[in-house]
Amino acid sequence: MNYKLFSAGVSFAAIAVALGAFGAHQLKEIVDAKDLVTWETACRYQMYHALALVLISLISTEHKNLKRAGFFFCMGIFLFSGSLYFITLKDVFSMNLKFLGPLTPIGGFFFILGWVSLLLFSFSNKEKK
Repeated sequence: MNYKLFSAGVSFAAIAVALGAFGAHQLKEIVDAKDLVTWETACRYQMYHALALVLISLISTEHKNLKRAGFFFCMGIFLFSGSLYFITLKDVFSMNLKFLGPLTPIGGFFFILGWVSLLLFSFSNKEKK
């Protein structure tokens, strides 16, 4: 088991639940419906990839593509979900946070790289018959 990835995964999952609850109960009163959908998207993608980190951590090998996938998923959570959280709160902070907009697709690209890394791991670990 990779305890660093496990810790990251369960931490990101707990944060996703907390932020999701905040969005459902508090945020809906201070942002518009469009921004709330953006917040929910950030929470959903964070949770998907937090669970992926937990699953990766349970594979009992230290393969380079598993480590890469974990790194890419963490970067994706920070950039994709993180930028969406801040963009949603732009009016609350009364700040122009549009400069964060380009980080969202970069974070999405990191998610894709993580899944491709898992695919490469699956190809490198086929049983030879």
